[in-house]
Amino acid sequence: MSLEQFSSLLTASTHNFATLPVDLLLSSEGNLQTFYAPFDHVNTGAGVVICGITPGLQQASRALEEARHQLRNGASIDQAKQAAKETASFTGTMRKNLIGMLDHVGLHMLFDIDGCARLFDTHRHLVHYTSALRYPVFLDGQNYSGSPSILSRSSLRQQVDTHLTEEVRMLGPKCLYVPLGPKVTEVFQHLQCKGLLRAEQLLDGLPHPSGANAERISYFMGGKPREKLSSKTNPTVLDAAKARIIAKLANLNREGI
Repeated sequence: MSLEQFSSLLTASTHNFATLPVDLLLSSEGNLQTFYAPFDHVNTGAGVVICGITPGLQQASRALEEARHQLRNGASIDQAKQAAKETASFTGTMRKNLIGMLDHVGLHMLFDIDGCARLFDTHRHLVHYTSALRYPVFLDGQNYSGSPSILSRSSLRQQVDTHLTEEVRMLGPKCLYVPLGPKVTEVFQHLQCKGLLRAEQLLDGLPHPSGANAERISYFMGGKPREKLSSKTNPTVLDAAKARIIAKLANLNREGI
């Protein structure tokens, strides 16, 4: 989408973004559809990247609303895109759960801040928010949640091999990555195999911060005892992941990042 199209669409549209306009459709592959939303901004000075699967409808709508608001108030397109991404990324319950888990493993201590909530307000300069799939993807009209596999569909893999790959190269070899959930971890392992980043840069194993993962999140943070877990939660996997993340952070604290 050209800058002119972006500006014209957002300043002229009266759409309330409860659904995404057909004007924003980027590609279709079977029952998968990819739409544009302003998640292009890359914070090249970030020390840590928080990476989800793809923006959902709620996040895309908020980003579009914020971009339109910014443009109508005289912001440049780059300023509008930055504000849109910062406003919409990991909103709602997801943000609260994410902050709780990151604080629990001690990420905030690495950056000498009082808590990871600061990564969403006063210390946004330290973090880059992104997704394995930069632009929102829908499966049969519903938010795409990682199945079919990202790497198994050409329209999805293309986003990884272009947008996400470009971001990793821009951010450099010292940046840390927090992939949210096993679907995103698989993508970063793909990038690792291509030599784009090292295992030490990956803080993988956090449960996805979606409200649907409440039990896993609670156990990860020590809120639910092992004996009360349902069969859907594997405590051994979560324990190993937490220990691995904490060990990596301890090592980074010793060496400096």
